[in-house]
Amino acid sequence: MAHYLVTGVAGFIGARTSGMLIEQGHTVTGVDNLNDAYDVRMKEYRLRLLQALPAFTFHKLDISDRSALAVLPAFDGVVNLAARAGVRASVEDPWEFVQTNIIGTLNLLELCRQKNIRKFVLASTSSIYGANAPIPTPETADSDHPLQPYAASKKGAEVLCHSYHALYGLDVSVVRYFTVYGPAGRPDMSMFRFTKWISEGQPVQLYGDGEQSRGFTYVDDIARGTIAALRPLGYEIINLGGHEVVSINVLIGMLAETIGRQATIEHLPPNLADMLTSQADVSRAQSLLSWQPQVGLRQGLQRLVDWYKAERNWVKDLSTS
Repeated sequence: MAHYLVTGVAGFIGARTSGMLIEQGHTVTGVDNLNDAYDVRMKEYRLRLLQALPAFTFHKLDISDRSALAVLPAFDGVVNLAARAGVRASVEDPWEFVQTNIIGTLNLLELCRQKNIRKFVLASTSSIYGANAPIPTPETADSDHPLQPYAASKKGAEVLCHSYHALYGLDVSVVRYFTVYGPAGRPDMSMFRFTKWISEGQPVQLYGDGEQSRGFTYVDDIARGTIAALRPLGYEIINLGGHEVVSINVLIGMLAETIGRQATIEHLPPNLADMLTSQADVSRAQSLLSWQPQVGLRQGLQRLVDWYKAERNWVKDLSTS
């Protein structure tokens, strides 16, 4: 049994990763500042589920506040899932993204150095590959030309991690996520928004023509891969992504079929910060972590829709902005 620090623990991936670590017999100390980047009621819901578990301890703090981290003890490893996320939001307020994603990561790396914590996992993003990535995209693809401050801030965090590996021998796994979805997902992301809008008979707001495509990855698969990345690797960058790539138009059709209601589409201008397509080459994850996605898209959509229906009395009122 190990004791891990998970940051961003009330977030979508942070909560599921923490729950899975506890299911495996570990103890988790979670930190989160419970900011209002999206409707905080979703974060509070996830946190309540974790706080019911005896192997979980919570501290409300901000990783960008270096002095606040001083209260934390040593751990067997740190899983940094705290981040400001979202390509469009980062264009509107890039300073917040730099503060959390770069300064916050630096503060946690310093915590590892000072407390002699030997393992660090950083959550990064497929957005780092920019506009001209080969499809499917390997980790060796160019990541020096991000399209928005969100991806740029994650690139900065990755480089900081490498410097601490080189200087202090910190064992680092950088996991780059590709379009994660599932129950209790972020209400400002497409999967939740589409599910809510179709379920409630509201227009589905679609940027562009809907032919942009994504390799969607179910949250349990992402959590499994993140936990597998806690093993000693030296310094590695590893894609975690779904194997089924569909266009947004196809996705909306699949969701409408699963929900049992027709979707009404409201087309909006395309957003220049969006990538046209993304698909992960996960051969490195298969080789280093013995990982591959297990949950198919239709199965994952059914789980998402079932969860929405079960929690509809309050989730229907969540803000999707």
